[in-house]
Amino acid sequence: MPKMKTKSSAKKRFRMNKNGVIKRGCQYRSHILTKKSTKRKRHLRAGDTVAKADQAKIARAIQV
Repeated sequence: MPKMKTKSSAKKRFRMNKNGVIKRGCQYRSHILTKKSTKRKRHLRAGDTVAKADQAKIARAIQV
């Protein structure tokens, strides 16, 4: 049986840290930034962790 390919979209969006927790970037930061406050945009820069319910599905997609 051939190896499964990594999902390229997931590979670009998620990272695994050394504790096995999957990190993600915050949403709402790509466009229409003029109406968002500086404080809001600054807080969106920090990453966040993936919800526990979604971790197995994303781990399978990035093949860890």
